[in-house]
Amino acid sequence: MDILSLIPQFGNLLYTIMAFVVALSVIVAVHEYGHYIVGRWSGIHAEVFSIGFGPVLWSRVDKRGTRWQVALLPFGGYVKFLGDSNAASGKDADAIGEIATQNPEELRRTMHGAPLWARAATVAAGPVFNFVMSILVFGLIFWSQGVSREPLTVSALQPLPGTAQGLQEGDEIVAIAGIPTPDFDDTANWSGFIRALPVQPTLDYSVIRNGETFDVEAPWLFPPLIQQVAPRSAAMDIQLQQGDVITAVDGDPIFAFKQLKEYVEGSDGRVLLLNVWRDGADLEFALAPRRTDEPKADGGFVTHWRIGIVGGMMIEPETVPAGIWDSVKGGVDQTGRIIEGSLSGMWHMITGAISTCNISGPIGIAETSGAMASQGAQNFIFFIAVLSTAVGLLNLFPIPALDGGHLVFYAYEAVSGKPPSDKALRLLMGIGITLILSLMIFSVSNDLFC
Repeated sequence: MDILSLIPQFGNLLYTIMAFVVALSVIVAVHEYGHYIVGRWSGIHAEVFSIGFGPVLWSRVDKRGTRWQVALLPFGGYVKFLGDSNAASGKDADAIGEIATQNPEELRRTMHGAPLWARAATVAAGPVFNFVMSILVFGLIFWSQGVSREPLTVSALQPLPGTAQGLQEGDEIVAIAGIPTPDFDDTANWSGFIRALPVQPTLDYSVIRNGETFDVEAPWLFPPLIQQVAPRSAAMDIQLQQGDVITAVDGDPIFAFKQLKEYVEGSDGRVLLLNVWRDGADLEFALAPRRTDEPKADGGFVTHWRIGIVGGMMIEPETVPAGIWDSVKGGVDQTGRIIEGSLSGMWHMITGAISTCNISGPIGIAETSGAMASQGAQNFIFFIAVLSTAVGLLNLFPIPALDGGHLVFYAYEAVSGKPPSDKALRLLMGIGITLILSLMIFSVSNDLFC
């Protein structure tokens, strides 16, 4: 075996691991800081704030007596509060008893001696901070991208092979094929507008240029241009890239993304031969579309054949800065869509409507982290925000050992007037940890065999 041939593979693996560690560490730090800071505000003392588990690589103790540390295994983190026996906030009965005997007033600073409201707020803060982080990241991305200027204005032109291009930068597109262009951000009208366009290689574009209105000939608005490649997809497996233009499928020339979509959806999974134009070179690729479960507008799911690419326009629209309120609203809406889609997906997997292969484990998440990082900083940051939402939602599930399980215990205490017994808590926590480990094993098996 040629050892040198393994260097690129090792480099890709190292890059994937580093991207995964960075993504997970950021999310864990935000989650645990939520627990820490709200606990501190509520009068609960944190003894340890740890990123990672196992042997400690670095640590320092701050003026409040909290040890901040980074541990060897970067697969999570924890805040250990005064009176906790472990990272899952189990009760250390001996420590609590000693505090009660020597300094009863100190019990208020423990997780188990604090008022119910303080404990509930501290536990809930972790997932809440994950959601807030997602909203802020999505909002900043929307703000940085801006909103499309009206009327639709050409900021840049995408390179396409062998097609007439009459558009220029700065052109304001007021109509295509005689059909007036709607507001670009009006999704419903824009979709109807695209469906109404005649499907042909070139169209007449009515533009305003230097104050004058006239028609120019230009390519179909949405060519088979790859704007983004989905992680862990058929397209990524054969190394299709952003900017590639698919010019033919099985020898049949195509000029519109919708034509490519029709070929893929009608393939029934058979291998397709793609002719691809990349930076002036003509390439050939073969790939088999994969069955994919996708959410519908009504909350259900539908199965399609997909190769894992996102198309784009042959122009880059000119944008104007987005307002702060619109950006925040966009962040909230995006976070809400992820939560809604995740819950719907879980329900449909439980009922058997879609495959359980949709659950990814650490291997799949690591692969996705590396793939998104390879496509640019913005895509990687967007993925971190998506994962942060998922982590926040998962932690709210009513499973003992997760934040949601603790909140259920606190709800029981609020209703009954007393917490569950220590024996019951130990039993429930053991069940919860078993469920979490079982889910972890199941998700890893999905990564390996699905």
